Amino acid sequence: MTEELNPSTPEEEEQQIKPRKNGLYPGVSDELADNMASGWADTELRDLEPIGQAAHTADRRAALSARFPGERLVIPSGNLKTRSNDTEYSFRASTEYAYLTGDQSEDGVLVLEPTADGHRATIYLLPRSNRENGEFWLSGQGELWVGRRHSLTEAESLLGIPAKDVRELAAALGEATGPVRAVRGHDAGIEATLTDKVTAERDEELRVYLSEARAVKDAFEIAELQKACDSTARGFEDVVKVLDKAEATSERYIEGTFFLRARVEGNDVGYGSICAAGPHATTLHWVRNDGQVRSGDLLLLDAGVETNELYTADITRTLPINGRYSELQRKIYDAVYDAQEAGIAAVRPGAKFRDFHDASQHVLAERLVEWGLLEGPVERVLELGLQRRWTLHGTGHMLGMDVHDCAAARTEAYVDGTLEPGMCLTVEPGLYFQADDLTVPEEYRGIGVRIEDDILVTEDGNRNLSESLPRQADEVEAWMASLKS
Repeated sequence: MTEELNPSTPEEEEQQIKPRKNGLYPGVSDELADNMASGWADTELRDLEPIGQAAHTADRRAALSARFPGERLVIPSGNLKTRSNDTEYSFRASTEYAYLTGDQSEDGVLVLEPTADGHRATIYLLPRSNRENGEFWLSGQGELWVGRRHSLTEAESLLGIPAKDVRELAAALGEATGPVRAVRGHDAGIEATLTDKVTAERDEELRVYLSEARAVKDAFEIAELQKACDSTARGFEDVVKVLDKAEATSERYIEGTFFLRARVEGNDVGYGSICAAGPHATTLHWVRNDGQVRSGDLLLLDAGVETNELYTADITRTLPINGRYSELQRKIYDAVYDAQEAGIAAVRPGAKFRDFHDASQHVLAERLVEWGLLEGPVERVLELGLQRRWTLHGTGHMLGMDVHDCAAARTEAYVDGTLEPGMCLTVEPGLYFQADDLTVPEEYRGIGVRIEDDILVTEDGNRNLSESLPRQADEVEAWMASLKS
């Protein structure tokens, strides 16, 4: 990785390079500055078509405008975050900003300014790097270092929103009057500009609204979620094909294999992949992925591709590493499968969000009683929550641009709410017997099973967006055998 040019280093000063006359970049000779400022072709992109979701983002902004009439609304994209010293993490735009604009640029800000009949939307972005003053090659974020940005004119054509230079925004916000709301936590500079204009309570109302607005997906979003699921299924196939190589290395071979699919077909993984082999499968969020992969053990793979438009899948399969479930592994797997079947069947419009969780837990409690691990009756077990020692977590969550989407929604609108067509959620029951759990027979210890699918609520029931990946034990074994043949 190359290091940025610093025109004011002591070494350059010792070389007595004549400073630029305008004084902007000391240590750069006039001759070099003049040379770098000229001789570049016009690369402006013309006749651009709007992005695929431009009409949808316009509808989303219109709904937002109707919810907060007469108020200035500020939604930042966020800034680059330092990973170490002078390197940054890969940038991912804030969900709220991307949802409302379709843009993914760092340092961008969407502002909705109140008008007599609604709001006027403006997107503030960094324009193309200035070649006259040397910014494009002397700044660490200049285009010669990090690549071409869209011009403001190009951005307007693509996004369908008037665009201005974000470097002018702080002054404009400083002069603004009237009520203001902002999405916090993404841009400290913007927040500092608004310190005397916003309140935490009002800003939280904006964040909650934008979270709840994403609960029902439009046609574009549903198509993106299906695309994410399809890519994820191919990633799971990739993993099965290289399990022998993973056995020779570690869980990281699995992680890297899936990551390749995510980067080739999408933007990234939607969250840290859980590649949990053997007893690691009993750790819900095992993302170290540095353990051994052994024949005879199970692999719990929980992973999702995030599309280029930032919609993610979230799928889990628990696979026999050698291609065949043992008798005990199959018994536990079948219990989880039956629980998931009951949960999926409970997903339909008008049902309570909690219904699919309750249905899945009932099946798992029945099996735990049947196996002698809990004393019945089942209703007593469920009332006291005794099954939770081995079921551990809720059976699902909303899914969308965030893997745990709509997280800021009010309880009454989410977990105590009612399912509607267009909602997308996961159904993911599991059983986890810790390696040191002395309350279960020794042969159970270290076995973890979870099955997770992405379920769209439809007008007449539901559709499994990840149904292309086998779930039933016999089908899983046959699928694995076909991929290894």
